[in-house]
Amino acid sequence: MSEDIDEPAVDAAGGPHDEADAGRGRGLNRRVVALAVAGAVGGFLFGFDSSVVNGAVDAIEQEFGLSAGLTGLAIASALLGCAVGAELAGRLADRFGRIPVMILGASLFLISAIGSGLALGVWDLIVWRVIGGIGIGIASVVSPAYIAEISPRRARGRLASLQQLAIVFGIFTALLSDAVFAWAAGGAAEPFWLGLDAWRWMFLAGIVPSVAYGLIAFSLPESPRFLMRVEKEDEARAVLQRIQPGEVERAVRDIRNTMKADDEAKQTKGALRGPVFGLRGIVWIGILLSVFQQFVGINVIFYYSTTLWSAVGFDESNAFAISVFTSITNILVTFVAIALVDRVGRRPLLLVGSAGMAVSLATMALAFGNASGSGEDITLPGAWGPTALVAANLFVVFFGFSWGPLVWVLLGEIFPNRIRARALGLAAAAQWIANFVVTVTFPLLANTSLLLTYGMYATFAALSFFFVLAKIPETNGMSLEESDTLLPPRGSARRRATTGADATGS
Repeated sequence: MSEDIDEPAVDAAGGPHDEADAGRGRGLNRRVVALAVAGAVGGFLFGFDSSVVNGAVDAIEQEFGLSAGLTGLAIASALLGCAVGAELAGRLADRFGRIPVMILGASLFLISAIGSGLALGVWDLIVWRVIGGIGIGIASVVSPAYIAEISPRRARGRLASLQQLAIVFGIFTALLSDAVFAWAAGGAAEPFWLGLDAWRWMFLAGIVPSVAYGLIAFSLPESPRFLMRVEKEDEARAVLQRIQPGEVERAVRDIRNTMKADDEAKQTKGALRGPVFGLRGIVWIGILLSVFQQFVGINVIFYYSTTLWSAVGFDESNAFAISVFTSITNILVTFVAIALVDRVGRRPLLLVGSAGMAVSLATMALAFGNASGSGEDITLPGAWGPTALVAANLFVVFFGFSWGPLVWVLLGEIFPNRIRARALGLAAAAQWIANFVVTVTFPLLANTSLLLTYGMYATFAALSFFFVLAKIPETNGMSLEESDTLLPPRGSARRRATTGADATGS
């Protein structure tokens, strides 16, 4: 790392800039905060889409006479679209810019909300859900990339965590709106406004956040790093002057140096290609971060929680109340992450989170292992019910201040500038595919053995601890331009030494 990370830097005029103050919580540019909040609205769509189907599952199954397998496909189909959108997002963002791609994502989700609400059958519902998934996948990549690229280094962790905060608010809003529509209509399958069933209005409610995200995106400035890449330096300087006054010259110099190094590297190697199974090592780290985030089973809590708690003896109203309470818990602990990420660092929070998730998931496995009954008619006797409930919420707590927000923070930080959007897109696609696998397999695994299911999730949580310990670099306080130093290509130090020796004539 360069020395100016720990020392106050000076601007072009020789005066101290305000980044150190920002790092201590003073003088953080309000425009940067506003831009980060606006960019994070894409995360709200992400969370909303993830949970809006929760309240509509039974009504959809009844409406279209679906089998359990087809119901699962209808629920999880959006995740396949998300994987496609995430993979496309990086390429589109690098070609057209971050803002146009945000608008595209919002438009696709708008189309999906309308189509899903007016679906005539399960197959066109699946098509609309896939279209919406593509939009959400795009937003899941572009939003964290944009936030990372407009944020000062010392506040970037807090600002990038806004993505996860927006996601959990989206989850809560979806669950709440589902409950309101079901309550107002007397049931999710009952007619409501304009003669449409309440479950259809649950999907149509997505029109509001998609339009809001599109309008907000129109008002955002383009990423200065993208502008520099497409040779619009004057526009990049204007944006930097707004969001990082006093640091413009250094920021421009850092971006220009990184672009030069990236162009030189591109002549000998493809953007993402590398020696580790065809990809660069840092790309695999991003992919594995995404996979571990999903393989601990967090989305089982938000997709199937009401069904799960009903299955183990809680009545339907209590099961729904538990789900809402869990989503509120998720919101509160995200604030903890925002408060700690730039003070404690990324690695310590991830390690604590992994350990806590492993213990709480193992406790849930033990509790469900003591269930009586079979199939859908099972109960948790004695103290095992409250034990499972407490363990589930502790799992959400440990996930919520660590792996939930920090994976998005790291995915926005660890990749070199030139490959950031594409690498983040690949990592996010892996995350959506892993999410799909967990979502589709949970009903089958749960019917087989809840002990086995949660024991498997606990195992992945334990493995994630050792993965962080061995492979995850600490990025707290680094500039995005310094991300090339995290995992330098093999032999790069030797080449630099040789070049330096040649330059001095030794």
